[in-house]
Parts: sequence; C-alpha cells; structure tokens
Amino acid sequence: MEPTAEKSRNNVIIRTSIIGIIANVFLAGFKAAVGLLSQSIAVVLDAVNNLSDALSSLITIVGTHLSQKAPDKKHPLGYGRIEYLSAVVISVIVLYAGITSFTESVKNIIDPQTPDYSVTALVIIGAAVVVKILLGTYVKRTGKSVDSDALVASGSDALFDSVISASTLVAAVIYLTVGLSLEAWLGAIISLVIIKSGIEMLRDTISEILGERVDAELAKSVKSCITSFPDVNGAYDLVIHNYGPEQLLGSVHIELPDTMTAERIFELENAITKKVYCEHGVYMTGISVYPMNTKNDEAFRMQTQAAELVMSYADVLQMHGFYVDFEQKTMKFDIIISFDVKDRKALYSEIAAKVAELFPGYAVEISLDIDISD
Repeated sequence: MEPTAEKSRNNVIIRTSIIGIIANVFLAGFKAAVGLLSQSIAVVLDAVNNLSDALSSLITIVGTHLSQKAPDKKHPLGYGRIEYLSAVVISVIVLYAGITSFTESVKNIIDPQTPDYSVTALVIIGAAVVVKILLGTYVKRTGKSVDSDALVASGSDALFDSVISASTLVAAVIYLTVGLSLEAWLGAIISLVIIKSGIEMLRDTISEILGERVDAELAKSVKSCITSFPDVNGAYDLVIHNYGPEQLLGSVHIELPDTMTAERIFELENAITKKVYCEHGVYMTGISVYPMNTKNDEAFRMQTQAAELVMSYADVLQMHGFYVDFEQKTMKFDIIISFDVKDRKALYSEIAAKVAELFPGYAVEISLDIDISD
C-alpha cells in the first residue's frame, strides 16, 4: 500500500475512534446519573457499556498507531497484524460486558429493586438510543470502508448498546403503564445476545489471524490479471499472505512455453509483479515457473490421456503443471484433491499407481497440492 494512502486510512480510523470516545464518555455520564437517580440497574449497566465502548475506541487508536511502526530486523514485514490483536481485545471486552451484564441482571431478578423513572430519564435514554444507532452505523460503515476489523467491532458493540438502551426504554414504559418491572429479565436476554456476538466476533478475528482462504473474487481477479499476458498459459497455486488489512504478499506458479529464455522470463515476472500490485494491491514476492511442452506433439497426447484418467475422480479439483522429459523418461504434474476427502493421501497413492500403469517406462512424479485458492 502506498504510504500516502496508508496514512490517510490510519487518520480515518483514528478520527472515527476519537468521535466514538467523545460520544461514549458523554453518554456514560448522563446514563450513570439517570441510573443512580432512578435506581435502575439496567441504566447503570448501560452506562458501563458506554465506558467499555470508549475503551474499545481507545484500543483501536493505540492499535492503529502501533501498526504504523516501521519494519525492523525482528519484524521485517511490519506491525500491521497488531490491528487484528486490537479487534481480539475489543471482542473480549464485548464478551466481558455481556457476562457482567448477565450476572447483574440475574442478581436483580433474584433480588429485584423498584425503579423510579422520570420523564427526564426517559428522554435521555431515548436520545441515547438515537445517538448510539447513528454512532454505531457510522463507525461500522467506516470500518468496512477502510478494512478495519477493530472499527467494525467497535461499531457492532455500539449497535448492541443501542439495543440495550432501547430495551431499557421499553421496560420503563411498561413499568410506568402497567406497573410490571421487566428490565432485569430483558437485561438477561440482551446479555445473552451480547455474549453470543462477542464469541462470534472473537472467533472471526482469530480465524483471520490463523490465516483464512484467500477471498475468491480477489484470487480470481489476480489470476485473470496474470493470465492476461500472452505467454502465460495458466496461473496456479496462488498464495496471498496477509500482514495487515492493507499489506498483502503473494506467490504463484505460472505455466510458460519451454522455449522461453531466462531473460524473457525475468522481464515477464517483473511486468506481472507491477501489474498485479497496481491493480490489486498484492505484491508478488515469488513467481515460479511450470514449463509447458512445445517441441513434441506426443506430449500433448500424453497430457490428454493423463488428464482423462486423473479428472475421472470426482474429488480431484485440478491437474496442472504437466511436463514430460522424453530424454530422462520422466513425467511430472500436480493435482489438487478436495479437503472433503477423508484420506487424501490414500486417493493420491491410488491415482499415482494408475498413472504409472498407463505410462510404463516413465518415472511419474505427481505432487499433491493444497486447495489454497479459487
């Protein structure tokens, strides 16, 4: 990512987070006062949730600032992944807030306290609902636009809080009209929803840290970009590593005619690297080559035979990189077997044995590739 664009993105994240801190601190103050005066545990918990939102925004700012740290010897690819750690911390805060809220709600169910709502209190709670919906929507939308998991998590947290505030308002209206206090029960139900959301947010962020499958559209676009060069017959085994939301490093195998010189291959690799980066923001750190037989028509016939056999297996997703060395009597190609197969190695061994039977006299070398990208 270009330095100017990265700086602009980080400024957006920090500015949005500061807006969130200011809004949440004000809301927390008003709600705490209303909750204490009306003796409403739900409103007090709502105020605590606002403080947790402010803390989430602060963590986002710190994480964004640390992610800008320049690469060094220990971390030569930079600190971009700190943003994911920030999202983990925020998810834990959401989960903690949900558990705390549930605990307090259960206590209030067992030992209920009679709330004392006033018109002023209800107006403040209603205004808080509107503010939190607007704030949550704004923060979440901004997070998606700049690809910030931390901002998305903060925005989701704010929207959850708006539901809490709205439920508190509904409970207050019910109490004032029919004299039935339901806020503790509503608090318990909402707390369970927040706990579930916190677990899902934590799960999704950890999944990204572990390394997820490359986005299908990105993978297809990058491969299409690479194969747009006339000499490239195919692009395979695309791997894209994520070192932060905006720092993508990739590697790929390309199939080229076996007549190309090293100089021409070098020029082609440079051109591919430049085009992929300019169009998709992925820096290709490695481009390996599969040679393609062009000097012997027999190779094409053999490839067709091998493909018919290999692809007759429904669980084989792809065959590529086929090459025959007639002097050395060797045949090489790669296959991709679906992850749905319980014993991929057993199926691989079966296929290798049948290909060897089909081409006696040739040393068959089949590589079992991983289904990494679409």
